[in-house]
Amino acid sequence: MYVFNAGGTLTESSNYDGAPPVPPAYGVWRMIGPNVFEARYEYFSTAPSESAAFLKGAGWPPSGVGVFTERIEVSLDAQTFASTIRYEAFNMRGEPLEGGGEARGTGARIGF
Repeated sequence: MYVFNAGGTLTESSNYDGAPPVPPAYGVWRMIGPNVFEARYEYFSTAPSESAAFLKGAGWPPSGVGVFTERIEVSLDAQTFASTIRYEAFNMRGEPLEGGGEARGTGARIGF
């Protein structure tokens, strides 16, 4: 789920709150054409701590950063969108990790 704030910031909720826990992503958005927007948002990835420390409550410390860049085309009635999204993953030193790529997506506005 996304929340696009009027001032150009956005919040993307974590879709998987189980294991590993993934915090929300935060970022910015801008209009780049009629009904076309660009969004860039980041989240902190996590990984389980070493087994003995995990059992003592150390939990899931940060393991890196994920970065999404998305081009969003909103329908004329503003109820749906189609997008192309690029994902990049980085370790704690900012070095690229394997596993990134591009995908297409669709979405619909929540309503009553």
